[in-house]
Amino acid sequence: MNRMHVVSIPYALMKANPLSWIQKVCFYKARAALVKSRDMHWSLLAQRGQRDVSLSSLRMLIVADGANPWSISSCDAFLNVFQSRGLRPEVICPCASSPEALTVAIRRPPDLGGPPPRKAVLSMNGLSYGVIRVDTEEKLSVLTVQDVGQVMPGANVCVVKLEGTPYLCKTDEVGEICVNSSATGTAYYGLLGITKNVFEAVPVTAGGAPVFDRPFTRTGLLGFIGPDNLVFIVGKLDGLMVTGVRRHNADDVVATALAVEPMKFVYRGRIAVFSVTVLHDDRIVLVAEQRPDASEEDSFQWMSRVLQAIDSIHQVGVYCLALVPANTLPKAPLGGIHISETKQRFLEGTLHPCNVLMCPHTCVTNLPKPRQKPPEVGPASMIVGNLVAGKRIAQASGRELAHLEDSDQARKFLFLADVLQWRAHTTPDHPLFLLLNAKGTVTSTATCVQLHKRAERVAAALMEKGRLSVGDHVALVYPPGVDLIAAFYGCLYCGCVPVTVRPPHPQNLGTTLPTVKMIVEVSKSACVLTTQAVTRLLRSKEAAAAVDIRTWPTILDTDDIPKKKVASIFRPPSPDVLAYLDFSVSTTGILAGVKMSHAATSALCRSIKLQCELYPSRQIAICLDPYCGLGFALWCLCSVYSGHQSVLVPPLELESNVSLWLSAVSQYKARVTFCSYSVMEMCTKGLGAQTGVLRMKGVNLSCVRTCMVVAEERPRIALTQSFSKLFKDLGLPARAVSTTFGCRVNVAICLQPNRLGKLAEQGTAGPDPTTVYVDMRALRHDRVRLVERGSPHSLPLMESGKILPGVKVIIAHTETKGPLGDSHLGEIWVSSPHNATGYYTVYGEEALHADHFSARLSFGDTQTIWARTGYLGFLRRTELTDASGGRHDALYVVGSLDETLELRGMRYHPIDIETSVIRAHRSVAECAVFTWTNLLVVVVELDGLEQDALDLVALVTNVVLEEHYLVVGVVVIVDPGVIPINSRGEKQRMHLRDGFLADQLDPIYVAYNM
Repeated sequence: MNRMHVVSIPYALMKANPLSWIQKVCFYKARAALVKSRDMHWSLLAQRGQRDVSLSSLRMLIVADGANPWSISSCDAFLNVFQSRGLRPEVICPCASSPEALTVAIRRPPDLGGPPPRKAVLSMNGLSYGVIRVDTEEKLSVLTVQDVGQVMPGANVCVVKLEGTPYLCKTDEVGEICVNSSATGTAYYGLLGITKNVFEAVPVTAGGAPVFDRPFTRTGLLGFIGPDNLVFIVGKLDGLMVTGVRRHNADDVVATALAVEPMKFVYRGRIAVFSVTVLHDDRIVLVAEQRPDASEEDSFQWMSRVLQAIDSIHQVGVYCLALVPANTLPKAPLGGIHISETKQRFLEGTLHPCNVLMCPHTCVTNLPKPRQKPPEVGPASMIVGNLVAGKRIAQASGRELAHLEDSDQARKFLFLADVLQWRAHTTPDHPLFLLLNAKGTVTSTATCVQLHKRAERVAAALMEKGRLSVGDHVALVYPPGVDLIAAFYGCLYCGCVPVTVRPPHPQNLGTTLPTVKMIVEVSKSACVLTTQAVTRLLRSKEAAAAVDIRTWPTILDTDDIPKKKVASIFRPPSPDVLAYLDFSVSTTGILAGVKMSHAATSALCRSIKLQCELYPSRQIAICLDPYCGLGFALWCLCSVYSGHQSVLVPPLELESNVSLWLSAVSQYKARVTFCSYSVMEMCTKGLGAQTGVLRMKGVNLSCVRTCMVVAEERPRIALTQSFSKLFKDLGLPARAVSTTFGCRVNVAICLQPNRLGKLAEQGTAGPDPTTVYVDMRALRHDRVRLVERGSPHSLPLMESGKILPGVKVIIAHTETKGPLGDSHLGEIWVSSPHNATGYYTVYGEEALHADHFSARLSFGDTQTIWARTGYLGFLRRTELTDASGGRHDALYVVGSLDETLELRGMRYHPIDIETSVIRAHRSVAECAVFTWTNLLVVVVELDGLEQDALDLVALVTNVVLEEHYLVVGVVVIVDPGVIPINSRGEKQRMHLRDGFLADQLDPIYVAYNM
């Protein structure tokens, strides 16, 4: 229009030669130049050898991004250097613009009629509250801004509040600049909603009257109007972060970070600052590109200095500070950092930082207050309170034993040794056991008479070779098989007390053999019965490196003992005599052996027989370890008592043939089968994609009525559901899978699914009646509040099976030992004829645990003797009816009392936190949590590349804060398989904690959250 000669210099040329714009100004004697502060900064670094540079022709040097608070330092530095080369101070003209309002204001030189330029030194603290407070330049916590001139001709400008209705700001408040002019944009293409908000804003006075008759356009610039109607800009709306009630500008935080020895560790223009919402508030995240030559120690020093600087200057904590390798942050078209893309990568865990520092302790200040425990309410008041509230006392029982069978038969079956002799006499050729190997072929079998004869031979060998007397303890160290069962009955035949022990693993003697030795010593075993192969292992050189092999008691191998009969089979003088010892290592790492009397053993078998309807004509498949708990009872005891045939599948064989167990169930058409969670997990992971192949091989699971998972923990609902869904294609009935519950004091409390009322008669697979959803927040306060499925903070819990005949259960307060109502979480106490009689410990600590087996309620029914299970749970009366027509009571197990974490005055169950963490990112394979000096430690197994490891630190911290209101103290990232898991598939968190404290985990990365 006015025939100006315009020389345009592309960005690519500027990158190659940062001085090109200055050279063109000199060459053409240009009167005006339009640059960005970055161009001025670059030319400063490149100008050192240039002599013949003169900028005296310039009348206007327009700084396009003059609205950026940093531009003042670039302008001052540029003027310092080029003033001697003809650049006049008044020539520098910052301007402010935005995509919506285009040019908002521009400074005019005084000789063209503009007012003199001004600077404002403002308090950062004041700005964070949105007010203008003038301060002095000596302080660090100030922001110096220059004016961007006056409003464009013909335009009106006002400053409005940021949130809600656009009220006008007072003169000492910072707000968003709005422009009314014919030279602004008019709409976003195709986006009507945002258009109305941005291009048709109607600013109003405090009284609500519109300021002007035409609408204004919001510029997205934050600022105020100063003296001489000069416009001052202090930041942009899209870089604004609100933490608590204070507002912080991303650019200011970047400037502070750069002031900390910037050139050494990070690249100047490569810092991104943004906020993420965690626990209902914005948290500041700073990501910078680290120079390749910076050492880890240097980086951490720089990071801690940056944190201190931001804290002292802005009085705000940084939630996460991450350093990434050079040139890995996403770039915007003009070479800057793409902030929203960086934020997206941070939230998705794809940023791949090489150093991370999280500071949740300092900047998360809106956690709920720690719970103050109320003064203890006495047990009597508790009962009265429940009665007043109309809640019943939480107690339930299985069917009465007396009505169920002929008591003569029960008396005849008091001793298992008698039962085996009776079966060998009456049904000698009836098969009791079939053992399968990895190929699915039968490796050994036992009929009633074969088992009886083998037991006799073992008893004879014990008496003659072992020279044992009645009541001596014998360790049975056998791989899973019929030999183990024969050795067990051989011990009963000669009056010895058997102790089953898992044999050491040949490839892992160093860790497995000491446990064997410990059980042999603690149980005071006078003899070890085993096979030839295990005998060689126990006496090998490798074994000598792990334990003192000279101190083993007599070791007898039973592989080729002579065929001899015992003179007379031992008969215990009373049913209360000790039958066997059951040793196991709890998840908290405590080795405990419990004493089982003959009376308890036969009562246990009787209850299981009645509950599972086991008869000699039945076949059941068992894929469990036969060394302790219910696994041992099902493997060694029940078949002899009930006469049914057991198909034995050792879980170890599944490592070489995953489909072994399911193929066996199908081949033998087992109606009832038992497995552990680790077996179920192996099948789910290993056979997920092979159901078609299994169907082709003829595997059909429609014969299964009940598939029970034997466990001493809260039912793993996700695993059982995925197993059911996966194998539905092979005919597995929808409601066949159920769980069981047992513990040290009573190995079988619940068993068998609920085929209740009409549903059972019709055999329909209705909606599973046994799952409830409870409020996780109430559970932390030991309260049970039922909620709808899918509601926030809901936790699905599955009933642990039906209470066995003869078993009574009550929920008691962990401290006052008073009975609790239906709506409370408490310790599960159990009373039954098959309770164990006590702990068998060598250290004489029975006094500590005496009340585990002989506890009495402090109020109410104070006569009954209960055993304390050490598990927290609750009872609910359901709408279903049981066989007797009464309402069915469901028992829900929540978790082990020993494993709970007391944090912030509340009770947390590790599994809940672990479930959240596993959901946080796809490369989290497994997770375990524990506490260390009041800090929550989260150990995460990384299933991915090591460069992804540090992405998990922030995601883990976020998810635990959001869902559990807990600050993670330490995040430890380790290789898969580091978290120890026992044979039942339970995590050994205390072992893991010991390994962490002894620095034995060999982690990929450890993040200590400050």
